[in-house]
Amino acid sequence: MRNLLKAFKTELRLTERQKDKVRRSLGICRFLANQYIARNIWLYRLYQRGVLDEKQRRFVTANDFDKYVNHVLKKKFPWIDQCGSKARKKILVNAEQAFRRFFKGQAHFPRFKRKNQQNVKLYFPKNNKGDWTIWRHKIQIPTIGKARLKEFGYLPQGVTIKNGHVSYKAGRYYVSVTAEIEEMSRYNNDLEASYHPRSDGIGVDLGVKSLAIVSDGRIFENINRTSRARRLERRLRREQRRLSRKYEMRKKKGGSTATASANIEKKKLSVQRLHQRLANLRRNHENQVIHALVEQKPRFITVEDLNVTGMIKNRHLSKAVSDQRFYSFREKLRRKAEIIGIEVRIADRFYPSSKTCHACGHVHSGLKLKDRVYVCPACGFTEDRDLNAALNLRDTKNYRIA
Repeated sequence: MRNLLKAFKTELRLTERQKDKVRRSLGICRFLANQYIARNIWLYRLYQRGVLDEKQRRFVTANDFDKYVNHVLKKKFPWIDQCGSKARKKILVNAEQAFRRFFKGQAHFPRFKRKNQQNVKLYFPKNNKGDWTIWRHKIQIPTIGKARLKEFGYLPQGVTIKNGHVSYKAGRYYVSVTAEIEEMSRYNNDLEASYHPRSDGIGVDLGVKSLAIVSDGRIFENINRTSRARRLERRLRREQRRLSRKYEMRKKKGGSTATASANIEKKKLSVQRLHQRLANLRRNHENQVIHALVEQKPRFITVEDLNVTGMIKNRHLSKAVSDQRFYSFREKLRRKAEIIGIEVRIADRFYPSSKTCHACGHVHSGLKLKDRVYVCPACGFTEDRDLNAALNLRDTKNYRIA
């Protein structure tokens, strides 16, 4: 029986001393990441001017910059030692991977990490026997000590913890651990270990009006069109306007907008919390839809390969498409189906699933986006546009295995 690595994330209830330690460490990691990016920007500009050729390094590696930190930067900024060496090294390794992805053409040029929009996490491996020991109500974190958990009993006890991260978001502190668990207990035995499909495959058509339309007739709503999400978005717009007015008033009084006041910091925190609530609402709905798809145990699931980058360029649909999180949905579905044993098929991007008649196979080239009911001009077959696309995705032979 093979073991699997699974991540668990929950909120911490830290003391003021522990919060101060985490905030200082996150600030140091952000500072080092920005120093690393600034150094590589300088090298990249030299490469653009022709000073460096292809055989020479276009960016500094994480190992070389870590030596520079230990021998040069520490003498200039001794407070760097207040953060653990493993956390400092990990943030540099992540920045190096970002540059490697950029030079391979897989991502945009790395950007500086801002304090109010940071995505910095403290990485701690398990070096000592007592590191990452989990109890029902607390956890032992390296260099931070024992920290209380806000949710008791969620983190697994008695399993091997490989490593963990501590992060901060919208005024809250979180811990995520990577645990090695047995395959039998991967989802608390919600699904059987031996996979036996109950039905044939299904096709899933993703859209903006509804999140997913399944070939068996099920329709999963778009959570962003519900009253709960719209109410949160209205609150978010009001809070953003209030925050903007505070900055404008500070500017009129002759103050600097670079240094925010205490009231501005409170308002920024309220905006961040609303952003987090909206993200959690969408993520929860996404997980529920994926669970509903895989619990039927189909033989395969076929989804379409959407050109999300091109769809976002439409200024009328960009927000609606971004809020649907199509890529995140497909990756979560692929991962969960892979563990259970369901085959996930990705239909060809140029396969006309919406324009093809499911009954006779005729391609209706004149079909427009506003036509929500598909009427075949050849055989007269009439069906809902999205359901017709889901049926075609289910039966298509033009696909690849995810």
